[in-house]
Amino acid sequence: MKQLTVFTPSYNRAHLLPDLYKSLLRQSCKDFIWLIVDDGSNDGTAGLVKSWIEKNEIEIKYEYQNNQGMHGAHNTAYRLIETELNVCIDSDDFMPDDAVDKTLKLWKDKGNKALAGIVALDATKDGEIIGTKLPENETITLCQYYVNGGTGDKKLVYRTEVIKQYPEYGIYEGERLVPLSSKYVLIDQDFQLLVLNEVLCVVEYQEDGSSGTIFKQYKQSPKGFAEARRITMQYGLRFKDRFMAAIHYVSSAVFSNDISFINKSPKPMLTFLAIPMGVALNIYIRYRIRSKS
Repeated sequence: MKQLTVFTPSYNRAHLLPDLYKSLLRQSCKDFIWLIVDDGSNDGTAGLVKSWIEKNEIEIKYEYQNNQGMHGAHNTAYRLIETELNVCIDSDDFMPDDAVDKTLKLWKDKGNKALAGIVALDATKDGEIIGTKLPENETITLCQYYVNGGTGDKKLVYRTEVIKQYPEYGIYEGERLVPLSSKYVLIDQDFQLLVLNEVLCVVEYQEDGSSGTIFKQYKQSPKGFAEARRITMQYGLRFKDRFMAAIHYVSSAVFSNDISFINKSPKPMLTFLAIPMGVALNIYIRYRIRSKS
C-alpha cells in the first residue's frame, strides 16, 4: 500500500484540476494515491478524472457525492483514506515536484505515533511564503504557532489514524461550510506536529472560494460557524481568542434564529457578555453583504 493520500475536494473545478494533476505527475516520489472527492460537480469533472484513471500514470481514486460543501468532502475523504498519512491539496492549488519526497523523508526520519503529522508551508506561484515561516522548533501545535504571532495558511499532513479519532464535521441542512480549523484545534489538545519549513503547496485563491466569499458564508452557514466557535471558546489559549469566538458565536446565533445558543455554549457567561458586540457584528456583516451586492 502507498504511504500517502493526497486528497482533493472539488466542486465544478474541472478547469482547475489539470494543473494539480500535472504537478502530481511530476512528483519525484510516486508513493501516493490521489483521491478526488467530487462534491456534486456538473461540469464534466467525472469524465475528466475517468480519462486520467484510464491513462494509469498515477494511482487515482474517485468518489462522487451530493453537494455538502468543503467540510463534507473532508468527512468523506477521511472515511475512505487507508494510507498512513494524508494531505489535502485543493483543486486550485498544486504541489512542487519534490513535495511528496520531502514529506515522506521527514516522516521516515522523525515521525512516530506520538505525533499528529507534519506542518509545512504554503506559497504563491511567485514563490512568496503565505504568512510567516514556521519556528525552528522540531515540533509545535498550530494553536501555539498562531498565538506566538504566526500568520497565514499552512499545509497539514496528518496521520490517518489520528484524524479518524475525532468527530466528523457537522452536516447542517442548507449549509455548506464548517471551518476546517475546528478539527485541527481538537487535535492540538492531544498531539504535536513535526515542523517542515519547506513549501508543500502552491496556492492560488479563487474569487469564488471560501476565502473570497467569507461574509456571505457567515450568513449562509451560521450553524457550521457556531460549531467552530464553540470549539474555540472551549480551547482557545488566550482570553481574547475565546471572547472573539463568543462574539462570532452570538452573530451566528442571530443568523440562525437560535434562541437556545447560551445553553449550547461551553462558556455561557462569556457568551452572555458577548451579546452586544455579537449583535453589532451581525449588523456589520449584513451591511457588508448588501454593499457588495
